[in-house]
Amino acid sequence: MDTAKLTNSPVGHLTTVSGHDQRFNEPFEVQAFVPNDLPERVLLAPDTYNVVIEATGALARADQAASRLPNPILLARPATRREAVSTSALEGTYAALSDVFEADFLEADQISASVSEVRNYVVAAERAYALLEAGHPISVRLLEDLQRQLLEGTPSDSPHAGSVRQTQVFIGVGGRRVDAARFIPPPADHRLLEGLQAWEKWLRSSDPGLPLLVRAAMGHYQFETLHPFHDGNGRLGRLVIALQLIASGDLRFPVMNVSPWLEQNRSEYQDGLLRVSQTGEWDPWVCFIAAAIHAEALEVVARVDKLLDLREKFQATLRADRVKGVALPIAEDLIGYPMITATTAKDMHGVSYQAANNAIAKLVELGILRQRSEGRYDRIFQSDDVLRALEY
Repeated sequence: MDTAKLTNSPVGHLTTVSGHDQRFNEPFEVQAFVPNDLPERVLLAPDTYNVVIEATGALARADQAASRLPNPILLARPATRREAVSTSALEGTYAALSDVFEADFLEADQISASVSEVRNYVVAAERAYALLEAGHPISVRLLEDLQRQLLEGTPSDSPHAGSVRQTQVFIGVGGRRVDAARFIPPPADHRLLEGLQAWEKWLRSSDPGLPLLVRAAMGHYQFETLHPFHDGNGRLGRLVIALQLIASGDLRFPVMNVSPWLEQNRSEYQDGLLRVSQTGEWDPWVCFIAAAIHAEALEVVARVDKLLDLREKFQATLRADRVKGVALPIAEDLIGYPMITATTAKDMHGVSYQAANNAIAKLVELGILRQRSEGRYDRIFQSDDVLRALEY
C-alpha cells in the first residue's frame, strides 16, 4: 500500500498492524487506514451540485417510467438479476443473464458454481427489499444476514459468514506479500466496530444537510473503506446504494442499480474510492456516483419503453390470432418472467397445468416463446425478445 499518499489524509489516519503471514511463514508489520466518521456537512463545488441535481432528475424519471408498467414490480425481477450479474462480475464471478434466469427452475446440482454464487445475490437482494418494505432499517445486522446468504455454498462460506470480520484483511494482495496490498482496511478491533456503528447511525440520520445522492456516494465510500466482512463487501456496499434510494422514497420499486455502469468503469471506480482516502476530496467521487445513477436511470427509462413496446407487440399478435384465456396474462408477464415453465404459469395464474401448458404451446406456435431446455421436471421456455431488451 502506498502509505505516503495516505499519511496526511484529511479523512482518516494510518495505524500499524502486525501478524504472521502463514503463506510465506514470516511476520509482517504494515500500515492500515482507519477512516474518520462521516461528517453531516461537506463543502461541495457548485458544479458538483449541478451534477447531483441532474442525476436526481433522471432518477425521478426512472421511477416514473416504472410506474407506467401495469405491474411495476415485474421490472424489479429482471433488474435484480441484471444487477446480480454485474455486481458479481466486478468481483471476478461471471455468469450470463440468461443462465441466472434459468437457475430459478433448476436443482442445485444442475447449476454451475458461478451461477449459484450470482443467484445468491439475487436471493439476498430480494430479501433486503422485502425487509425494507416491512419497515426494517438499513443496519449492520441486516447486512450480516445478507452476507451469510451471499456466501452460502461458496468457497468463502465458513462459520464466520454472517459476522463482522475478526481478523485483518488485505485488498489486492493475490499471491504477493501483504506489504504489496493495494489497500489495507482498519484492524478488526474496536476501531472497526465503532466505525460501523457510526456509519449505521450516519446512514439512518434524518438530517437533511446532504442531498440523497451525496449521502449515497459518501456512505458507499465509508462502507468499502471499513471493509467489515471477509468477503462480499463490494456487492453489499453497492446494494446499500439501492436500499438508500428505496428507503428515502425516491425510488418506489427496486428497478435500478448502479453496478452495470460501474462494471464498465471498473478502474475509475476502484481508483476513485482510494483517491478519497488519499485526498479527502469528495467532489470527484460524488460526481462519479451521481454519473452512475444518472446513466442507469436513463437505462431504466429506455428499458421500460422497449418492454412496453414488446408487451404491445405480443398483445397484437395474440389479438390477430384471436387467442383468449391464460395465454394473454402469461404473455403480458413475460417482461418480468422471460423464462417460464408450465408449472410456474399454473401457479402464477391459478389455472390447471394443462391450461398453462396449452397456453405456452400457443405462445411457442406464435413465436413469442421458444423451448430452451427440457429441465429435470418441466420444460423451460424463454422469450428471446424480452431477454434481448433486458441485456442491452
